[in-house]
Amino acid sequence: MPSAIRPYIRLARFDRPIGTWLVLFPGWWSLLFAGFDPLDEPERHIYIFWLFLLFALGAIVMRGAGCILNDVFDKDYDSKVARTSDRPLPSGEISIIRALVFMAFLSLLGLVILIQFNFFAIIIGASSLLVVLVYPLMKRITHWPQLILGIAFNWGALLGWAA
Repeated sequence: MPSAIRPYIRLARFDRPIGTWLVLFPGWWSLLFAGFDPLDEPERHIYIFWLFLLFALGAIVMRGAGCILNDVFDKDYDSKVARTSDRPLPSGEISIIRALVFMAFLSLLGLVILIQFNFFAIIIGASSLLVVLVYPLMKRITHWPQLILGIAFNWGALLGWAA
């Protein structure tokens, strides 16, 4: 992998897939329970498989965008913590502007994926952005920011049901 790409992979946490799985599984579960019937026509099974694929791609790009947003908010804090000081933003490997451009690119990909769903699912998916925006700020006002992060990670269950 080219060395110029590595910091962006680390910035979006593509090298740490556990977060993507945590975003993806609630959506897959609700999609499976709300939309799959083994007695349905084969065309319906193909459609459900297509939705599963969209969810996977969406989880990858939007989790990456969320990680970038979090790092932008926490850049100054991360530089003071040993565990996070070597991340691409606090270490200076990537500028804030480049990080925001990459986040915008991932968000645009996420939008392209989101508009493949029905209108109700689009509204639910778009409304998840509020929770994603609030999470980094909650770390400054509460001792329980993981509650908001848990809501963000599990928002896909609502999206899967709506899709």
